[in-house]
Amino acid sequence: MSTPTKLFEPYKLGPLNLPNRLVMAPLTRNRAVAGMVPSPLAVEYYGQRASAGLLISEASQVSKQGQGYQDTPGIYSREQVAGWRKVTERVHQRGGRIFLQAWHVGRISHTSLQPDHGAPVAPSAIRAKGKTFVGGTFTDISEPRALKLEEIPGIVESFRRGAANALQAGFDGVEIHGANGYLLDQFAKDGTNKRTDAYGGSIENRARLLLEVAKAVTSEAGAERTGIRISPVTPANDVSDSNPQPLFDYVVDHLNALKLVYIHVIEGATGGPRDIAPFDYGSLRKRFKGAYIANNGYDFELATKVLAANAADLIAFGKPFLANPDLVERLKRGAPLNTPDKATFYGGGAKGYTDYPVLGDALDAAQ
Repeated sequence: MSTPTKLFEPYKLGPLNLPNRLVMAPLTRNRAVAGMVPSPLAVEYYGQRASAGLLISEASQVSKQGQGYQDTPGIYSREQVAGWRKVTERVHQRGGRIFLQAWHVGRISHTSLQPDHGAPVAPSAIRAKGKTFVGGTFTDISEPRALKLEEIPGIVESFRRGAANALQAGFDGVEIHGANGYLLDQFAKDGTNKRTDAYGGSIENRARLLLEVAKAVTSEAGAERTGIRISPVTPANDVSDSNPQPLFDYVVDHLNALKLVYIHVIEGATGGPRDIAPFDYGSLRKRFKGAYIANNGYDFELATKVLAANAADLIAFGKPFLANPDLVERLKRGAPLNTPDKATFYGGGAKGYTDYPVLGDALDAAQ
């Protein structure tokens, strides 16, 4: 390929030596088996993609309460840890590195998934406009209840325990899911947080839970093995903030003080326009001394341009990795990419999950 690029250069991420700067973004696939355990197919799926510089697992709930969709894996039971261990062993056998994404959905859930069929929890009792995936179909999100002040330490503890379980399962680190309108993002943003206690009102108060979780996870995993995903302006899951720049400047200053190994930033609307709202991502880049992972709508050309400008250290690819287990090799060769099959994104078996062809297979099929 004639275009010089830093995309295939190695990068040192904390204690890990990444062979390239491509990150596989977390991709929810709704294929966990009984007990929210990763399936044997997940072992194959992640193993197929081990040539990425870093894999980030699909979001995995830190508690039963943290689940918002059917068949998503957890990281709170012994069986889940054992299932994930098979995944990490396969990835490591293939020479890869993998972080677990730890998740609590907050209000983006359905009573059928909650303990004792209770209401999902949120910073405030404001129902999200949107759908969740339950019983094989998309269903209206349930009415949430506001978390009581005395419940919040339990949320923090569930993330800490999830981090401990992730390390026990053999993950190289933990990414905290602080993005896309899930619980930590719901607390941070004023469109969803109308509390009047220590977790509501000011930026400092709204950011408190996210930062307490970050501190708890770093105490367990070590800052050099802890990253976080944020999405300053995405409207995903009916979330909004009236003034995101000072909020996320504050958040990133405090994440920097905790010395997290990376921030993983969704630039623009998740899976949508990058220019949905004005925001200075360069401000976050300057404030944070660790790695900056850029995400949303990246292809080879944009990744090359952003890395050349030193506007990011690593680039996360989502749908391209979903359909191209050998994405690194395809981009190196300038080979065509497989087209993702949207009908098989959520739920199902091997079809659209582990059966996408790699370059050699594709060439054989064409002959």
